Amino acid sequence: MEEKQQAALPVRMGIDVGSTTVKIAILNNDDKLIYGVYERHRADIRKTIITEVNKALDFLEEKCPNKKNQAISVKVTGSGGLSVSQWLNIPFIQEVIAATTAVKKIIPQTDVVIELGGEDAKITYFKGGVEQRMNGTCAGGTGSFIDQMAALLETDAMGLNELAKKQEQIYPIAARCGVFAKTDIQPLINEGARKEDIAASIFQAVVNQTISGLACGKPIRGNVAFLGGPLHFLDQLRERFIQTLKLKENEIIVPENSQLFVAAGCAYSAERKITLSDGNDFVFPTIDEFRKSLENLVGVELNEVQRLEPLFKGQDELDEFTVRHSEQKAKRGELSKVGRISISLSEIKRPVRLTLTVTLDTCKNSYPVWVYPETKPD
Repeated sequence: MEEKQQAALPVRMGIDVGSTTVKIAILNNDDKLIYGVYERHRADIRKTIITEVNKALDFLEEKCPNKKNQAISVKVTGSGGLSVSQWLNIPFIQEVIAATTAVKKIIPQTDVVIELGGEDAKITYFKGGVEQRMNGTCAGGTGSFIDQMAALLETDAMGLNELAKKQEQIYPIAARCGVFAKTDIQPLINEGARKEDIAASIFQAVVNQTISGLACGKPIRGNVAFLGGPLHFLDQLRERFIQTLKLKENEIIVPENSQLFVAAGCAYSAERKITLSDGNDFVFPTIDEFRKSLENLVGVELNEVQRLEPLFKGQDELDEFTVRHSEQKAKRGELSKVGRISISLSEIKRPVRLTLTVTLDTCKNSYPVWVYPETKPD
């Protein structure tokens, strides 16, 4: 980077906060990726953001001539991006827009994108307008599903990938639900099926779930790009897709750093210059200023989850309620015999429903009674 450029243009950073990972991409002034990180957050997004963004800022401070005074333009995306946007007061961009921006910028020849994440799966069609299809609340057939199935074989996702390289046959395995998949896999293990074949079958199950559950019959044709962590790191999973879709070599697109693609699209979308309503240019934060906003997150209680007010603010309110509630009691009495009712039913020849009504003072109750004669009617 030249010092003159640094003084005029901010460095662009994109942060993709997914369901299981945090991805960061930084671009130089030539739109080239100069820094990228892919890290599991293990449900602690705040800690991971603080750690990984600080590392990225350290990198920039070392590389940029302006050091800590270098201006940066940051945007965030992903399923957990809205919270981060509020924490750090940075713009949020919808994930579809970020991914589409990166695809059109880097691999414009793409017709269809298949993207797998930690807990989501997407198919995006680009021909004839952008159309995206995504899984719902279930994480079946995603990265988390692969992790769970790998545990059954006492390995991890990468170990599963190595096993699948030596597969000889494919077994049918359900991928819509992890529970169903386990009921298919466990008998195979018990019967002594080769782990290599089970591993490849798990990947095939993911392929079947993605194609049948998302494409829903719409053809996946033309140039197909594979994005997301699982499809980047697990080449055997990609291979199952390629074989199932019968893709030719010139139709397969596996871009470099595909695991950071959405984060890169987020960075591409970050503005280099913003003109305010008063005609002045927006002043982007410096590395030092952005680092301080991260420091403010440490030890701060973040109320991103809306909670109901407690029923009672203290013991006094609870005691008051208990006293008031104890005063409102229904009157209780003892059961006692009030008489005997005797009615002749000998004249009834067919099944019939009767109603017995009993009145005592101001109380009145009715009881339905079915009567069946001893002998059947002629």
